[in-house]
Amino acid sequence: MFDFYPGIMLDNNRSQHICGPWAIILNCTLVIFDIIFVAQGVVGLVYCNDCPRQPFIPVYMCFFILIPILLALSSCYNCCNIVLCSVAIIFYVCWFITGNVMIYSIYEPNYNKNTTKADPYCNQTLYLFAFWSTNLTYILLGALFLSYCCCKHREADDDNDTQRLLRG
Repeated sequence: MFDFYPGIMLDNNRSQHICGPWAIILNCTLVIFDIIFVAQGVVGLVYCNDCPRQPFIPVYMCFFILIPILLALSSCYNCCNIVLCSVAIIFYVCWFITGNVMIYSIYEPNYNKNTTKADPYCNQTLYLFAFWSTNLTYILLGALFLSYCCCKHREADDDNDTQRLLRG
């Protein structure tokens, strides 16, 4: 069975501790991330030459499709699961920071391709999708952090209850 998302099964087939609604939030957030990554890749490919103002934006979006692929590979090949997952996370963080600089540095670009201004344009669909998907990523990262913190807090409470039951 694939161990793509946490909360399903451990390697020794024991059921892993699941934190109820927080595990659902965690898994839904990860699925939304995958959808966003694929959508960014598709939009980046469709508009690959439509942002002379910042030609890196379509490239930035195209490479996001590699992240779900690396994570899927890491779940298929257990021998290098940690290595591939770590590479995907490091790649994502570095790539995300670079993209933030490129996207936010040109806010708000000229969207008119046929303008007589010397200021180069950037396709409106491409730029706004990159901008709002980046903002959504911040929101989802906040949800992941919150669900992780709440789940860890609940696990600590469960461990204390278990210890009390064992003593008493």
